[in-house]
Amino acid sequence: MQLDRLTLFQFRNYAQAEFQFGPGVNALVGPNGSGKTNVLDAIHYLCLCKSYFGGGDSHAMRHGEQFFSVAGAFLREGKSDEVLVSVKSGQKKTIRFNQKDVPRLRDHIGRLPLVMEAPVDQELVTGGSEERRRMMDSIICQMDQAYLDDLMAYNKVLMQRNALLKQVASGGYADASLWQIWDEQLVMYAQRVFQAREAFISRFAAVFSEAYAFISGRAEEVGLQYKSSLRDEDFSNHLEKTMQRDLSLQYTGSGTHKDDLVFTLNQLPLRRVGSQGQQKTFVLALKLAQFRLMSESLNATPILLLDDIFDKLDPQRVERLMQWVSASEFGQIFLTDTQERHVAEVFGQSGTPFRVFETRI
Repeated sequence: MQLDRLTLFQFRNYAQAEFQFGPGVNALVGPNGSGKTNVLDAIHYLCLCKSYFGGGDSHAMRHGEQFFSVAGAFLREGKSDEVLVSVKSGQKKTIRFNQKDVPRLRDHIGRLPLVMEAPVDQELVTGGSEERRRMMDSIICQMDQAYLDDLMAYNKVLMQRNALLKQVASGGYADASLWQIWDEQLVMYAQRVFQAREAFISRFAAVFSEAYAFISGRAEEVGLQYKSSLRDEDFSNHLEKTMQRDLSLQYTGSGTHKDDLVFTLNQLPLRRVGSQGQQKTFVLALKLAQFRLMSESLNATPILLLDDIFDKLDPQRVERLMQWVSASEFGQIFLTDTQERHVAEVFGQSGTPFRVFETRI
């Protein structure tokens, strides 16, 4: 799959812009604040219909505007697929695929596979468990439509149970049969989500370790472990035992919405002992493992977006990273850097052809 054309209208710092991209490596080069990352985020919008950086759609509108659109043409198997994502203030987001409305976001997820790495991914190491769950869910959802359905159903039931907890805690009445309904559904969907995550991590961890070893030159030992309360105890029994605690807290304090991934370096917590370069290598290895598994599961080559990729990596790790992504299994790659000279030096050494697109303030 290849993004051939990208058109932006009132998107972030772009009033209007059009890019014609090619296969292989497309490098966006320019000073800080010139919009390099915004182009990557626009591609993310086309594939997943939301910003990579959160904040809601209104934050993607150019300052002072009430509307934005991102359009693209993807070449795949000899044909072109047209995608349009548009947002108007106060209205529902519109997604069109080949001139037809996409009624539900879930119908678009996984259609255009994509992997992105950016400096904000440092939060995977230093942030809370929500960041790591979001990464895990984003990967699995692109590969497994049933998982997306189960995850959405779990979150809906969780919201209903939490509302019931607040109602009772404030002096309201709740029928015992209603508790049973919500708990049975929560347990059912939680078990499905847990099993899918566990199966995913069992495959993912091995590929991740291979990628980290290659980029680091086998300088360190890394670990990746899935942590879930569902592994320790029957979830139905656990909900019964923790009912009073949940009523006191007014929310459900355990379940797959509390799962986490444990990152280690030389058997110690990565966030505590890892240097900036080691932490960035860890995140990059996570993304490369995501790329490999998505390629195998979807039988399609995802687009790879690498934002400010050379920062915090020593020359040896940069060289090995470029060797990895220059392999035949990778298709179209987008990356950003402030210096064209830097890009030319890196890809000149590997012999990988690339195109440069300059962005200006």
